[in-house]
Amino acid sequence: MEQINKIELSDENVYPDEGILKDVLQESYPAYCELLELFKTNGLVHEWRYYKDGKSWLCKVQYKKNTIVWMSAWKGFVKAAIYIPAKYIETIKQLDIPEETKQRIEETKNVGKSKPCMFDITDNKVIKEFSVVMKYKMGLK
Repeated sequence: MEQINKIELSDENVYPDEGILKDVLQESYPAYCELLELFKTNGLVHEWRYYKDGKSWLCKVQYKKNTIVWMSAWKGFVKAAIYIPAKYIETIKQLDIPEETKQRIEETKNVGKSKPCMFDITDNKVIKEFSVVMKYKMGLK
């Protein structure tokens, strides 16, 4: 199956500053800014770094040295991933998020011993459910 969209920010020498991100994210840039505000409000710090293994820039979001979110830039949106340890996956069903989101998470293949909870951030509508899962992950030991 052909992938229509591909991850952006693949040039190691071009740091994803505000101008670059505005150009890549386009109409979803305000939602990205809202995400950054959400992180700040909740005491998380973010950092864009180039990862040679994936050959692209990724944004790691941490809370007290624990990685909570990984973000990547795609043409027109941000993909945000929250990896939940498999032993906590059943409790995701109790979160206040839409049933279709719970089902999408459940159907996603594990990565190692974790379940990726993937969110395509195209506008601020998905940020509320993303926030619920993010705060859940922050509370895990």
